[in-house]
Amino acid sequence: MADQHESIDLRSPPVDRPAGTGLGWFPRAPPPIYSCTLTPELVAKAREELQEKPEWRLRDVQALRDMILKEQPNLRTRLDDAFLLRFLRARKFDYDRALQLLLNYHAGRKAWPEVFHDLKPSTVKHVLDLGFLTVLPRPDPNGRYILCLRPGKWKPNDYPFVDNVRALYLTLEKLIQPEETQVNGIVILADYSGVGMSQASNPGPFLAKRVVSILQDGFPIRIKAVNIINEPRIFKGIFAIIKPFLKEKMAERYILHGSDLGSLHRNIPQSVLPEEYGGLEVQLDMSAWSRVLLDCDEEFIVEFCQPDPLEGVVLPDSMLFEGEQGSGQDDDTFRGLRSQLYYCY
Repeated sequence: MADQHESIDLRSPPVDRPAGTGLGWFPRAPPPIYSCTLTPELVAKAREELQEKPEWRLRDVQALRDMILKEQPNLRTRLDDAFLLRFLRARKFDYDRALQLLLNYHAGRKAWPEVFHDLKPSTVKHVLDLGFLTVLPRPDPNGRYILCLRPGKWKPNDYPFVDNVRALYLTLEKLIQPEETQVNGIVILADYSGVGMSQASNPGPFLAKRVVSILQDGFPIRIKAVNIINEPRIFKGIFAIIKPFLKEKMAERYILHGSDLGSLHRNIPQSVLPEEYGGLEVQLDMSAWSRVLLDCDEEFIVEFCQPDPLEGVVLPDSMLFEGEQGSGQDDDTFRGLRSQLYYCY
């Protein structure tokens, strides 16, 4: 069985790059043969928070691999240790939940071809150039990288909103590669400066639901906090669109700071923030993360520009996306929320 499956393994091969290609501040992709890179402190943290036992780590990976080969033998997925560990850590080494997350991960890609077709950094360069998102170069004291989103930079006539989702997904894929991110998780900093009615009403609840579903149930990353700053009055309407799709635990991790930088600094220290947000770092450099992603184009071609990984796979009834069912209800919800947005505005 394993020999048969090796022919459709989509593991990312190592890509030779010249020195100084812009990846110096962010860890490189892991080697094809797994070797633990966690510090002793992170090994202890993973044991306490994720129920990860170093002496059983590879046994647990093999158990998940065996489940995939037995229950989903036609699934075209990577089976290497480093890849499967992401899903085990994201679900605290619960085999069943890790397998469900892996299936959700692939189901999301199948259900949303507008996002995942030909997905590679060079196709979202315009999003990166606009400054819609970046990753701050220094993690916080808890070792969590900070994903900075600036939705006010985007206008509906610039390009389709789905391009922002494509750039966000590629960023998450790159962030989750280092083992320290798998253990520590990430923090989101969303700056809503400049967000008006056109941006707030454009995605709609169906699109918002898909994005939230991927982040909560379809991607192996731990989002530890979402810090919202400079939110306008209209944000109440925006959050009304998002909140129904958030699990209670995730909703509690949203922190609204308004324009109070002191409140922000109590959650993200000044030492890792750029000067735009009252930090001690230099001015925000949007190009640094762009270079990290664009230097990895070949890596993502191997990962995403492949045949449908779910072709021939029979999925459980309770999958993440169920086509367009219920979209009429979403439309009704959107009409009600749109009036709220206008009222707030």
